[in-house]
Amino acid sequence: MLTSIAYASILAIGCAAITLWYASTRVFNFAHASMVSWGFYITFILYKLFDSSPYLFMPIAALITGLFGIAIYVSVIRRLIQVKASEITLMMVTLGADFVLFAFLNVVIDYLANVYRWDIRSVNIVLKDVTIATIYGVTIKGVYLVAPFSALAFLVSIYMFLNMTSTGIAMRASIENPELSSILGINTDKIYALAWFIGGLLAGFSGGLLTMITQGTSSIGSDLIVLYFAGSIVGGLQNILGGLLGGLLVGLSERLIPYYLSAVFPWIYSYRFAVPLIMLVATLLLYPRGLAGLVERRWR
Repeated sequence: MLTSIAYASILAIGCAAITLWYASTRVFNFAHASMVSWGFYITFILYKLFDSSPYLFMPIAALITGLFGIAIYVSVIRRLIQVKASEITLMMVTLGADFVLFAFLNVVIDYLANVYRWDIRSVNIVLKDVTIATIYGVTIKGVYLVAPFSALAFLVSIYMFLNMTSTGIAMRASIENPELSSILGINTDKIYALAWFIGGLLAGFSGGLLTMITQGTSSIGSDLIVLYFAGSIVGGLQNILGGLLGGLLVGLSERLIPYYLSAVFPWIYSYRFAVPLIMLVATLLLYPRGLAGLVERRWR
């Protein structure tokens, strides 16, 4: 259960990134996959260099991937938004950006593996996590606390940022009505760049946390990209907090539903990745507004 909660929390942080990008600039960002992989590997490389707790290096990894987000926005997305490119065009461009980031990551991995003989092609530092306590025979690892509290901290921080700061309110206005926001003097270009930075930061932090819960290669982001998208869509795609909740729900469902069903159907756990896909399709068919839409309707 603790592992499932930590895993779902990590997914939730990444889902918030996808939702932020889509809500602000209408871009389904496939480069999210490589940003997660970069966050994963930057955390590992810094851990390897300085031989200290990987948790210390996750914020650094997040900042670097945040800069990747700004670079993608400034280099391609901004121009395409200015010429009113279609959502499909924007999406395909991010696929190209993903290939570039993925290739560059593999160049770095090959260099470290061939020149410095690092065993880096497959990373596994799960056992390097700290043990907080042992309660009734259950070992409490650091990620069991750090991941949920990080997701909660991001939830509170994003809520406060969007509702209590002038920049956050400007971002909400730019998301809801960019043309009117421009007329009112809001620099939507800077707001969008900030959104891409925050999104990259969330993606990289999610990747960094993955080092504490699973083994991975340079394709770890691609392996999980469908789950990230599923969480964002279940959350509603228009609300960042909904994206966090959607990721949490998808992550828990993917782990716990097959686990309990396996008591009756032992073969079913192998198909656990079907759960997020079923949730994604069901959301699109039955209630595309997702969890955020349900919450809004409940409080009206």
